[in-house]
Amino acid sequence: MPDYAILIDAGFLKRKLGSRDNPVDVARIATFIERLCAHERLVSLHLHRIYYYDAPPLTTKIQKPLNGGAIDFSATDLAKTNRRLLAHLARFEFVSLRLGEVVHRGWQVPAGLLPGKQDSVTLTHKDLNPNIQQKGVDMRIGLDIASLTLKRHVDLIVLVTGDSDFVPAMKFARREGAQLYLVTLGQSVREDMIEHADLILTVDLPAG
Repeated sequence: MPDYAILIDAGFLKRKLGSRDNPVDVARIATFIERLCAHERLVSLHLHRIYYYDAPPLTTKIQKPLNGGAIDFSATDLAKTNRRLLAHLARFEFVSLRLGEVVHRGWQVPAGLLPGKQDSVTLTHKDLNPNIQQKGVDMRIGLDIASLTLKRHVDLIVLVTGDSDFVPAMKFARREGAQLYLVTLGQSVREDMIEHADLILTVDLPAG
């Protein structure tokens, strides 16, 4: 019986299953995983493991410019939700959390507040948004695709993403003899992603 692994780009999945006003919860992710594993192209195969790639929420306390006071990122609703989500997923059978990190890279001004024809603009602290970036997640996905393929742990990789940055890793897996199925959840993706996938799997999204 062929072995397969599921690799989930959590940032992509959370955007598809939730929104800013209705963040994804563990129940929706669990339903998605169940539906994916029950897909007719996978149900008769042996699941090796599910890899979930994310980053724990930012926990630092940072002073906002322009007398905006301090922001404790660990106390935000988003941070609390993400911590609970990761804690629940860590207990799922056959799920391995692969975590990068998030870092604060200063402050951003929305483009709409910077009209091109003005030489100057007046800003307050309310106009500044934190620039928070995720690091190390894409690298871990690429490395795991290579490792699973080279070590012959699996015959098939099921990649849940819409990010074309993974095309080189997809090409590598297929050159080494593994099959690669792509799950884009209805998102329009670049043609080279479709070209370098053996199959595009369609999975119904759980209701929010």
